[in-house]
Order: sequence, then structure tokens, then C-alpha cells
Amino acid sequence: MTASVLVIACGAIARELVRIREINDWGHVEIQCLPAELHNTPDRIPGAVRDRIEREQGNYARIFVAYADCGTGGMLDKALQGTSVERIPGAHCYEFFAGSGVFHALAEQEPGSFYLTDFLVRHFERLVIRGLGLDRQPGLMPLYFGNYRRIVYLAQTQSVKLQSMAESHAKFLGLDYLYRFEGDRPLALLLKPVMRREPEWEN
Repeated sequence: MTASVLVIACGAIARELVRIREINDWGHVEIQCLPAELHNTPDRIPGAVRDRIEREQGNYARIFVAYADCGTGGMLDKALQGTSVERIPGAHCYEFFAGSGVFHALAEQEPGSFYLTDFLVRHFERLVIRGLGLDRQPGLMPLYFGNYRRIVYLAQTQSVKLQSMAESHAKFLGLDYLYRFEGDRPLALLLKPVMRREPEWEN
């Protein structure tokens, strides 16, 4: 089946999107991912997304953006204006991985929470330690993490290895540790209304 829906996604949620697509047999959906490293420079996300939309528009019946606001301060929504392209609602991926209600309860319980996903656990050294320059300037640690009190690992899988890694990351940062298995369900529930029906091509 030729793909008629394009999902432009953050590379940090690629595995989850592929799993959800396969489980739901969405053969009409193609996923194209932008680099996860864009999260370290969120001001670049809107332009990168808009460029991909402009390149692919006309090749698909529908385009959907699998990003939340992701630290763009509303600029991603501005970049989508006039395109008829929608995005995942919410402020960031932690909200749609946990579900809005659960996430806001966690944030209210402890505002000083630093969140991890399966992807961030795997790539913590590259994206957090090296990405923030902590390997070169460890003195920056209090600047970045001085206001945090705990790490919350919102897990998409029940990997014992990833749980052990996440605990090690919490110890490295000197933070308390909370593990929550959320799976793919919260994200899948957001995507199903958009993806489950194959759109028809415009004449």
C-alpha cells in the first residue's frame, strides 16, 4: 500500500511510532524523523519542520507533525500556520508519553523533576552530558540541575537494563529517582484518531 499519510517526527520517538504503526497495521503511514539533537537547540525545530513540510507537501494526502511544542515557545505552532498541518497537543514529549493527567500530577507533586524516556536513558551521555558540555565543564552541573530534585523515568518498555541505566543517571546528577512504566498507550491514544483512517487524495 502506498503511504498517504506522512508523519514528520522527532527522532527521539521513532521507535515508539514504528511500534504503534505496526501494532495498528497503519500501512498507509510513512514516518520521517528529524534529528533528536534539535532538542538542545529548540529554536531550530520550527524551521526544520516547516522545511520538511514544504518539501513533502503534495506528495501525501495528509501530513502530521509528531512534536509537542518542545521548548519552542509557540514558534512551532506559528510555523504550522497556513499549512493545515496539525501536531501532537501538549508542551513536550513527556506529557504525551505519560498522558496529560499523569504528567501534570507528577509536576504538581514535585516541580523540580527532570524527565527521562527510553530514548533519553539510552542516549544520556551524548545528549545530556556531552550535549550540555558537562564532560568538558563539570562546574556547569549546578547551573543546569541545581533546581531539580528528582529524575522521573517515564518508561516505554520494561527493560531491566534501561532501568539500571536510569538509576545510574540519577546518581550521576545527585537526584532522587522515580520509575514509572507508561508504555506506548498514551501516545497511541493521541495518534489513533488522526491515523486510523486512510485519507483520500484530493482531486
